[in-house]
Amino acid sequence: MKDNICAEPIHRQLKLMSDGSVSSYEMVGHFIDAIERINPKINGYIAVKADYALARAKEIDSRRDSNEALGPLAGIPIAIKDNICTKGFETTCSSNILRSFVPPYNAYVVERFQDADAIILGKSNMDEFAMGSSTETSCFGPTVNPWLQDRVSGGSSGGAAAIVAADMASGALGSDTGGSIRQPAAFCGVVGMKPTYGRVSRFGLVAYASSLDQIGPVTKDVTDCALLLSVISGRDEKDSTSRDIEVPDYNKSLTCDIKGIRVGRPKEYFIGGLDSQVACHIDTVFGILGQAGADVEEVSLPHTDYAISAYYLIATAEASSNLARYDGVKYGIRDSQYRDLRSMYRSTRKKGFGSEVKRRIMLGTYALSSGYYDAYYLKAQKARTLIKRDFDIAFKDHDVLITPTTPTPAFKLGENISDPLQMYLNDIYTISANLAGVPAISIPCGFTKDGLPVGVQILGRPFEEGVVLKLAYALEQAMDLKRPLRFWEKGSPG
Repeated sequence: MKDNICAEPIHRQLKLMSDGSVSSYEMVGHFIDAIERINPKINGYIAVKADYALARAKEIDSRRDSNEALGPLAGIPIAIKDNICTKGFETTCSSNILRSFVPPYNAYVVERFQDADAIILGKSNMDEFAMGSSTETSCFGPTVNPWLQDRVSGGSSGGAAAIVAADMASGALGSDTGGSIRQPAAFCGVVGMKPTYGRVSRFGLVAYASSLDQIGPVTKDVTDCALLLSVISGRDEKDSTSRDIEVPDYNKSLTCDIKGIRVGRPKEYFIGGLDSQVACHIDTVFGILGQAGADVEEVSLPHTDYAISAYYLIATAEASSNLARYDGVKYGIRDSQYRDLRSMYRSTRKKGFGSEVKRRIMLGTYALSSGYYDAYYLKAQKARTLIKRDFDIAFKDHDVLITPTTPTPAFKLGENISDPLQMYLNDIYTISANLAGVPAISIPCGFTKDGLPVGVQILGRPFEEGVVLKLAYALEQAMDLKRPLRFWEKGSPG
């Protein structure tokens, strides 16, 4: 069992440590070995804190041996997306402008993990400032899909998803602004959840679009997702948008009894552009639900067509404001070649930001500029209200909605990087959940003939993560997927 410890889900690892089958120190050692073997192949980590992790594991083992009370994640190695602040560890957002930046404090979710006795193993790769759908805009290079070497891992949390899929961490934390947890989870064949906006504190998350950003878990299965979500959820006084709402025991939601649950199938999500293999697996999901006694019927979200345009106006406008702070004055790099203050700002931002970040800053600045605010940003906010209203109406008669997570399986590296619009369209099924602020999860539902994962998305009412997790768990148990080999296990490149 020790040889396969890295492949086990968190809830089984906890049991193995509690019964003495493996120590925390041994388990962390296995993960470090796995990282040394596999990370050079996929580039999921950009920083690994091996000495720190081993020291923490030794401390937890000592406390366990002394019968001290331990947290619910005692000894579990976790990867943290590189836009979540970690005290004493670099947090760069995979951007040159923040290279070598070390935060003086931890994000709220990192503190919660440390209180739960989890072990921070390292920082995961991501699209620069979370702006991308493939983890190709990172200044550290792209993260490769663990299943096929020529495919992307998704984005912007591609590093987190690939690390979990490649057994280099027990779980991970990502951030989701328009699908940045769910899309890479689908591409990499793992579970990824965006909680309701306000369920998890954003304190210490480097802001991209503040009204859309949300932190969430990436795990091997739904049980682990429920466990991590329970740890990070709750009110935080440092984040005024976090809600003071009771956090239920999500593990109690994990049953297979879904008879009578009302499932909506949004007709706008099953149109042209949906890959035939993806559509086939989603149809299988609906068949499973029907056999289990769920009531499935078609619903309409009529303003779905406006989601992409509304999102990319609102998100870029907020990014334009949020990223104004990176000017070479307070933190991050400062270009040494300048004449005066204005040229220092210009040269620092020109050299520090990548092309996609510059594109979004310029788009957002234009949308907010005098004479264009009403025509663009204000209209986008009105469209957002209509999209949220669509979900409110749909959830009056349905407990959850089910859609594909992505329109296609993982695309090839370099395929969309030079075509921003095509890249943006990869988020077509995930963006609406962020605009409406509802919880959504992606779980694996099959593999293509090429061995690439396919994800199904489940959306629920605000703060009803328990219902979403219940349906996800029931589906997971019913499907019992047989996973193909990852590319380095086949003996030749994918």
